[in-house]
Amino acid sequence: MAAGAASWLPLSAGERSVAIEVLVHGPLSRTDLSRRLGLSAGSLTRLTKPLIESGLLVEAPEAGGAGGTRQGRPSQPLDVVAGARSFLGFKITEDTVYGVVTTLRSEVIARRDRPLASRDPAEVVGVLGETADELARAHPGLAGIGIGVGGLVRDRAVVADSPFLGWRDVPLAALVEERTGLPVVVENDVAALVEAETWFGAGRGLDRFVVLTIGAGIGYGLVLGGRRVPCAQEDRGFGRHWILDPAGPLTPDGERGSAVSLLTIPSIRYQVQAATGRERTYEEILALAADGEPMPARVVDEAARALGVLVAQIANFVMPQKILLAGEGVGLMDVGGATVEAAIRAHRHPLAAPVTLETKVSDFHDWARGAAVPAIQVLVLGAAQG
Repeated sequence: MAAGAASWLPLSAGERSVAIEVLVHGPLSRTDLSRRLGLSAGSLTRLTKPLIESGLLVEAPEAGGAGGTRQGRPSQPLDVVAGARSFLGFKITEDTVYGVVTTLRSEVIARRDRPLASRDPAEVVGVLGETADELARAHPGLAGIGIGVGGLVRDRAVVADSPFLGWRDVPLAALVEERTGLPVVVENDVAALVEAETWFGAGRGLDRFVVLTIGAGIGYGLVLGGRRVPCAQEDRGFGRHWILDPAGPLTPDGERGSAVSLLTIPSIRYQVQAATGRERTYEEILALAADGEPMPARVVDEAARALGVLVAQIANFVMPQKILLAGEGVGLMDVGGATVEAAIRAHRHPLAAPVTLETKVSDFHDWARGAAVPAIQVLVLGAAQG
C-alpha cells in the first residue's frame, strides 16, 4: 500500500461507516456490506471506490481459489491489509511506560517497557520519545501514537487530572507530537480499553456490552447500540462511592464498603497487612486464601462476594449481553469464582437470564494495546469515535 494514513483523510460519514465495517468485521463481500449497512449496490460502489483507490481497502482473494469464469461485477471480498500500517500504543503507570506496536486491527507485533525515574511530565515525555524512537527503527512507517492514562482526559489531548501521576492540565499530545513528529491521541485508559474490546475483542458485534476492570482502581465502560457511551465524569472515581456492603471495610481510599475498598489490589493488600502486620503481594494473598489461610481467605471471600453483587447490579440495570471482567485483579476469580457466582444469583431474579461473564487477565501491555485503538479510529478514519 503506497498511500500513507494522511492520504486516507478526510472520509465522509458514508465512507467511514464502510471502512469501519470492513476493518472490524472483514473481509466482507459487497453483498454482505450492502446488507449490513442498508445500502444499495450503486451507493456501495460510490462509497467504496475512493477507499479502494486510496489503498485503505483492497479486494481480497476469495476462499477456495480464483478458478472459474465470472460475469458482471467483481465478487472479491473487501478487506484491509492489517499490516500495511502500524501504530504505537502506550500505557503510563506510576513507575513504568509500557509500549506496543499494533497492526490496523490492533494485533500486537512488538512490546517495549521502560522504567520511569520520576512522574515529571518532561521525564515521561522523554521516555515515551525514546521508546517510540526504538520501536520506529524496528517498525518503520508508524502512522501514529495512542496513549492511555488513568485519569480525566480532555479533547483526547490534555491530561486534565490524573491522581496516579499527580498531573493536572498536562498537554501530553502536543508534547509527544513535538518530541516524535507523529500524530498523538490521548485517552482515558479504561475508555480506550472499552473501544478496543468493542471493535476487536469480547464486545465485537454486541449491542449492549459492559467492561468492568479491577486492579489499582475500578473501571467501568458501557456500550449501547454498539458504541461506547462517553461520560463527562469518566474515571472520576465512582467506585469510591459505589457502596456494596455498608458494613464492609474502611480503607484509606474509598468509602466504607465501597467497590474500591473491597475490590482493588491496594485495598486488599491494606486489609491483610492491617490484620496480620505483614505486607503481602496480591498474588501471595490469593495463594494463601486458596490454601485456607484464615485472614487472607476472609478478605478474598468478602471481595468475591462484593464482586458478585457489583456484577449483579450492573446486569439488573443495564441488561447487557455480556460483561467483560478485565484488569490485573481478575485473578480473584480463580480463587473466589464460586462465591462470585453465588452472589450474582442471590442478587438476581430467580428467572432472570444467566449473566454472560467473561474474564480476561489483563497485563499492562493489554492496556497499551487498548490505547492504540483510539489512534486507529482518529488517525485512519478521520473522526473521534464514542
